[in-house]
Amino acid sequence: MANLLESIESPHDLRRLPRAQLRQLADELRAFVLESVSRTGGHLSSNLGTVELTIALHYVFNTPHDRLVWDVGHQTYPHKILTGRRERMGSLRQLGGLSGFPVRSESEYDTFGTAHSSTSISAALGMAMAAHRKGEDRKAVAIIGDGALSAGMAFEALNNAGVSDCDLLVVLNDNDMSISPPVGALNRYLAQLMSGRFYSAAKNLGKNVLRAAPPLFDLAKRIEEQAKGLVVPATLFEKFGFNYIGPIDGHDLESLVPTLENIRHLKGPQFLHVVTKKGQGYKLAEADPVTYHGPGKFDPAVGIVPPATPAKTTFTQVFGQWLCDMAAHDSRLVGITPAMREGSGMVEFERRFPDRYFDVGIAEQHAVTFAAGMACEGLKPVVAIYSTFLQRAYDQLIHDVALQNLPVVFALDRAGVVGADGPTHAGAYDIAYLRCIPNMSIACPSDENECRALLTTAFGQDHPVAVRYPRGAGVGAVVSRALEPLPFGKGVVRREGRGIVILAFGTLVHAALAAAAKIDATVVDMRWVKPLDLALLHEVAARHEAIVTVEEGAIMGGAGSAVHEALQAAGTQRPLLQLGLRDEFTPHGDPARVLALQGLDAAGIERSIRERFGAAAERQSPGLKVVG
Repeated sequence: MANLLESIESPHDLRRLPRAQLRQLADELRAFVLESVSRTGGHLSSNLGTVELTIALHYVFNTPHDRLVWDVGHQTYPHKILTGRRERMGSLRQLGGLSGFPVRSESEYDTFGTAHSSTSISAALGMAMAAHRKGEDRKAVAIIGDGALSAGMAFEALNNAGVSDCDLLVVLNDNDMSISPPVGALNRYLAQLMSGRFYSAAKNLGKNVLRAAPPLFDLAKRIEEQAKGLVVPATLFEKFGFNYIGPIDGHDLESLVPTLENIRHLKGPQFLHVVTKKGQGYKLAEADPVTYHGPGKFDPAVGIVPPATPAKTTFTQVFGQWLCDMAAHDSRLVGITPAMREGSGMVEFERRFPDRYFDVGIAEQHAVTFAAGMACEGLKPVVAIYSTFLQRAYDQLIHDVALQNLPVVFALDRAGVVGADGPTHAGAYDIAYLRCIPNMSIACPSDENECRALLTTAFGQDHPVAVRYPRGAGVGAVVSRALEPLPFGKGVVRREGRGIVILAFGTLVHAALAAAAKIDATVVDMRWVKPLDLALLHEVAARHEAIVTVEEGAIMGGAGSAVHEALQAAGTQRPLLQLGLRDEFTPHGDPARVLALQGLDAAGIERSIRERFGAAAERQSPGLKVVG
């Protein structure tokens, strides 16, 4: 049997296939996704679940003229494969390779960049409205997961879309059966019937006729809602102004294709509810979709095998253990996460303290204000949230937490470069956007043990504190099980040198130490961006001739800027070199390589110092002669 997938270079090729061959193509595409991801690592369960849906959408709609907006974007590997990127899948999530998310610059089929959740309906509505304004006959389709639909932004968009006359289709990819399961052949028939033009016209005609007789209209509406609402949440979405269709089996091409073909001819906002299964077609992923959500490389025939030697403890694991220990010590502690239980290391906390664990769904704004409300009543909330996701709750952080000076601890995971997830998930901006907020403090631990100690310090404060730490493991520091805090707002000298002092914030302390050894510089582990240890800063500034700041965050407005402001306020004149993430979005790829490209590895730090301060920055130099 000929390999169909190899003949598909674009959706135009796909649309030339007879419908009878789509099942074979789906089997080949699913096998390719599994084999490809097992070689590169990446998101697996969600992509195995969207194979048939992706085929059906590209088969029915005239992409890229018709717009597909995927939400969240980690379910788009089948989409990438069918849109001319099959041969490049071996470079997925690697430096210079394909992104793991839709990127407009990567393909004309990636109509909107999506990596954070719940943006698709707003974007697709904007596209539909633009087409309407320009008089263009095109469809806009938002494909949104059931988890992403829990965010407020999605409902804001639904509310807006329902009163528009744009040709918008929202496809709910319900992959946890969290709303309702499909109901077999009858459901397939009803879905196709309700998506047909005859049904739509008859329904609208009936409504117009019966509106003149309100009792009859109300009766007809109740009958319709009973016919649909007994098995589907039709009423909810139709109250938003959508024509609801479904639920249908998202793996049944014989249902998907004709239903989408019918919908394609309908006018106005449409809502199609499809039910899919994460990990579909790969039994191991079906049984454990969480483990297979974002695996590294593995053998598909064997599955994911734990490493023979235990991996280093990650910062996320350090946080998770600290959270449990502090909860056992202080009954006021409550843990809050916006749908990131596994990613933020809270699985054990939920098991041990279920009544003190709160997963609020993909709702970062709500998570922060929810924490503020708890803090008002004397509890001690710890919000475990990725740095990049806290950006989505910035107003709540200022208005609801900081302005009221409430003691909320923010455990900022994934601070700095994140690797394969790339710029959408990089925690590059938290120092800059947090340090300008009154009442807010920011701690930057340099290793795993310091992370635990600074979390304890943060928890003991009576105002909001963020503790930022990177993805993955640190240097392998031994982590004490004690709950001993470090002095608030105080740094520590890690190496005494001469001429130059490097003020390092966070885990780049270790790269700074390696660079300092080559040029005999002093290194300070600052630990806190806000408050800065002003006494230590002025002391080392007084006995060194130049200052270097190093941080894994944006240079603009970051820790180096804080140092510069403090020196200026004190009237201290010293040459200052600020090293950090440049004014550009960092690419996806191995974190060590990305940091090296930014000049933030040991060699890069040394090179920058030598270039700025010249040959005087040699180890044997008796002093420093600043050049330039």
